[in-house]
Amino acid sequence: MGVAFGYRKASDLPKVLPVFPLTGALLFPRGQLPLNIFEPRYLNMIDDALSGARLIGMIQPDGTGGRERPGLSRVGCVGRLTSFSETDDGRYLITLTGVARFQVLRELQIKTPYRQVEADFEPFEGDLSPPPSIIGFDRAGLMETLRIYLERRGLKADWESVEQAPPETLVNALAALCPFDPPDKQALLEARTVEDRRDALVTLMAFDAASEDEDDEDGEDDGDEDDLDDGDGRYFQ
Repeated sequence: MGVAFGYRKASDLPKVLPVFPLTGALLFPRGQLPLNIFEPRYLNMIDDALSGARLIGMIQPDGTGGRERPGLSRVGCVGRLTSFSETDDGRYLITLTGVARFQVLRELQIKTPYRQVEADFEPFEGDLSPPPSIIGFDRAGLMETLRIYLERRGLKADWESVEQAPPETLVNALAALCPFDPPDKQALLEARTVEDRRDALVTLMAFDAASEDEDDEDGEDDGDEDDLDDGDGRYFQ
């Protein structure tokens, strides 16, 4: 994908964003995130987005605050609403396509039922450019660490798709799909480059695999395997 929906510089993007706080849900530039919307306040948010710029900020709670109004992480990613359908029971099935990450400057005191923030895109203006060619991407090292990680967790992958995926797509899909803790996922989102994110992924998977080895000494695995799925089966099954 080329320039993100015509946005070429940070100032092209709005300074105020509606945000959807959701633990564990990561959206990356040029990535896609399918969502099932059913809460009235977020149905309202989608209606407003459809009649406006079609932009929604995805952001993780930071672990503070209450359930109804959790604190927000300092960095999220804005997505453009690129797919929409409505079910018979009134839910919205949407897909957001990532545009660029943003830093939260402050949350606004507004009357809408959903939350809005003042966003700064300047630190991540590079997200609006096509992904750079990655010279010397260590795919073999990542694949080996991934194999060990998935085996320890009893997960399976579509290895043909994994091995053919472009570096940015592969790294971001793994960051979004692997069941890391929310703070670890947040660190992956905030990584400055794809190479930095790849290195962090390898560290997290290696640490997790080592922890699983320690747990195996105290108990037995049930032997069941689950699927690591991106929702459409393109990279994992």
